[in-house]
Amino acid sequence: MLDKLLFAIRDYFGISQKQARGFVAMMLLIFAFLLAPFVYRRWATENPPPITAADSKKYDSILATLEAMQPVKTKYSRFEPDRADVERSAKLFYFDPNKISVEQWQQLGLRKYLAERIIKYRAKGGVFREKSDLRRIYDFPPDDYARLEPFMTIANDGAASVRSSETSGDNRAFFKPSYVPAKPVFVVFDVNTADTTELIKLRGIGSKSADRIIKLRDGLGGFVSQDQYTDVFGIDSLAMIELKKYALIQTPARKLNVNTATAEVLDKHQYITAKQAAVIVAYRQQHGNFKAVGDLLKIKILRPETVKKLAPYLEF
Repeated sequence: MLDKLLFAIRDYFGISQKQARGFVAMMLLIFAFLLAPFVYRRWATENPPPITAADSKKYDSILATLEAMQPVKTKYSRFEPDRADVERSAKLFYFDPNKISVEQWQQLGLRKYLAERIIKYRAKGGVFREKSDLRRIYDFPPDDYARLEPFMTIANDGAASVRSSETSGDNRAFFKPSYVPAKPVFVVFDVNTADTTELIKLRGIGSKSADRIIKLRDGLGGFVSQDQYTDVFGIDSLAMIELKKYALIQTPARKLNVNTATAEVLDKHQYITAKQAAVIVAYRQQHGNFKAVGDLLKIKILRPETVKKLAPYLEF
């Protein structure tokens, strides 16, 4: 009976015999802890000592003293106002998302934490070149975007703050030239072999963005589609246009042999977690080598979308 149970657990989760035994032991221990209160209440016969009138009076006196010591808290003293209250008090006006302050964002109906997140994005060199770029802010509510979009205006007159950001890709708050020359004409290059010096020549890409692109590329083993550029944090619409125009994929990505790679090697891939890597190796040891990408779908913790993204990087 136990052997059949262990075999079923191993087959379902793709784990080893030792891990299956540990799983059973853990479940029994959890069951025992859950059952303990009921057993105790069933067999415990000791009744708590009665509370005397003197003790009751003493406890009431202590409770009254503690309540008197509690500070009076005003509504929303520690928390931000409810979103519905913020929207009701909002005053809509035409604005440029590259210029307004935290207070002005709040006047438009945004929560304070979200307004501060936008200011931090701009301080790190982020620029809103199109209205849709505002949706790239993490956790920006779609309802707020739909409400604010008609009132949004983005200056195209070459404002110094925007120009300096395009030139360097980094925040240069005190560098406001009256004229910034256009970037030189550039030819296409292979994004899978390029270094940061080639990437920062593109408009909208600074040193930090270039580093993020290289880090993602190396974690993947190379790009296989330009759609993967959207996975890079901080890439706005202008930078995306430049990348798709000049950063072409001319060198194939590095393949990963899923039948020989260790868990440590698999874990280094951007699309595979440490837990998934360990389960892949354990499943391979128990069931033999994988013959096709579809075999990975038998591993329960690998979602179909993950397997689909991994497919171009695997060999058997």
